[in-house]
Amino acid sequence: MAIEVRIPTILRTYTDGEKAVQGSGDTLAELLTDLDSRHEGIAARIVDDGKLRRFVNVYLNDEDVRFLDGISTKLADGDSVTILPAVAGGMV
Repeated sequence: MAIEVRIPTILRTYTDGEKAVQGSGDTLAELLTDLDSRHEGIAARIVDDGKLRRFVNVYLNDEDVRFLDGISTKLADGDSVTILPAVAGGMV
């Protein structure tokens, strides 16, 4: 099962600068475990205590996984997962 995972700039140090990598898994949790086996440390930046970190948004085919089944969201061959850290800041 091939799933494309789009990596944000801030996490590309884990993927040797790659903007997108391939992964596999029946659920988002399995996919992140698979990614971590090849890109050590990346899962810890996305998951904390078995849950998605509060300020990391993950989309499955443009749907926010928090409105699906979160880390237990089912995946299918050909799906696309996008990881986006929440960004804040600006002028006050």
